[in-house]
Amino acid sequence: MPVSASSPSPDDRPGFSALLPYWQVTLAAFSGWFLDAFDQTALMFTLPDIARDFGCTLAALGSVFLAQALGRAVGNTGWGWLSDRFGRKPAFTLGILFFALFAALTGTTHSITMLVIIQFLFGIGFGGEWTASATLLMESVPGPLRPLASATMMSGYEVGYMAAAGAQALILPHYGWRIMFFIGLLPALLIIFIRFRVKESPLWLAAQEEKKKQQTGRTETPAGSFWKTARQFWNGAASQAIAFMCFLEFQKAALYTFYPTILRDSHHLSPQLIFWPVALYCLGSLTGKILCGALATRFGEGIVMRAALIGVMLLIVPFLNAGPWAILLASAFFVGAAASGVYALVPHYLSQRFPDAGRSAGMGTSYAVGSLGQGVAGRLVPSLAPLVAGLPIAATLCVLSGTLISIGVTLFRPKGVQDF
Repeated sequence: MPVSASSPSPDDRPGFSALLPYWQVTLAAFSGWFLDAFDQTALMFTLPDIARDFGCTLAALGSVFLAQALGRAVGNTGWGWLSDRFGRKPAFTLGILFFALFAALTGTTHSITMLVIIQFLFGIGFGGEWTASATLLMESVPGPLRPLASATMMSGYEVGYMAAAGAQALILPHYGWRIMFFIGLLPALLIIFIRFRVKESPLWLAAQEEKKKQQTGRTETPAGSFWKTARQFWNGAASQAIAFMCFLEFQKAALYTFYPTILRDSHHLSPQLIFWPVALYCLGSLTGKILCGALATRFGEGIVMRAALIGVMLLIVPFLNAGPWAILLASAFFVGAAASGVYALVPHYLSQRFPDAGRSAGMGTSYAVGSLGQGVAGRLVPSLAPLVAGLPIAATLCVLSGTLISIGVTLFRPKGVQDF
């Protein structure tokens, strides 16, 4: 029988003002995801220009998204281990430096081979930054505030996406696609704020103290300890987190990876006109994330996530295929609200499914497998397009299938889900 996450009582429903005492870590997590998004979506906006300069097809550039996804998988899992071993804050800082460097280097590439390599390395930092920052935020704010903190952090992606849309409208017609990536080095400045204003996770610090006490009188062999931890970690809750992220990331990648290209090639919009549907998509996403974060405190995250996913299925056809300008703009706003609203709850949803000692690694692994789903969509959608009369139809079919399976995964609350 499907069960949703427990809903808090009316007295426990906090507002966003309750996050003010934790503004430093919330702002840092939001900013990291904002800068991540700008650098990643710059590639989406410049695909037709890169294909023209490199003399290749969009299907060939699908390999770049697959490489980026594989890099994200490495970053999510690797940074999860680093975060659990050395702390959330150092891993967060290193992730920002890593993705900023390789975002800038993307602008120096002159072949698909180099672009694949650089984007693979960018993906490592992209995935690692999210893993460390999401874990740090979830462990730094009280339990009742975590859905709102999660929504606030994840809204950074849409702000970054909208900033990239504005930048491409100004830069592409006059300066070319490479400048879009050179300005990706600016995120490195965020580490100054993190260094001086953000504190380490109190739960991680407490876990380190507990680990020291256990090591003092340990009688269990390292091998026995490893298998004991593995049995505690890999349970139904962890499997659900991994499956959910795999299909959710597949759905989201099919929905928006080629959206700017569809607007340019199928709807014949200029870079300046592309800004408007993308901006409305981002505004809808911000609205949806805030709304979903607030509604989850009242009705539970399971019900809210499923409602948003159903909204995606109902709106995806006009979003990708509509001809009239008004319908295109309206569907962009509402699809953004539904598709991105789900992601407002992802950090909290994942964090509940892993124990304290391995939470960062677990969340990272879930996003890593999700990254593979994103990579498959990036490769599958343009390859399927010639078989189904175009990119919009191919993307629509992939979105519908990924969304339906994601809904099914959320219908259960397996043993191992915890409120911490």
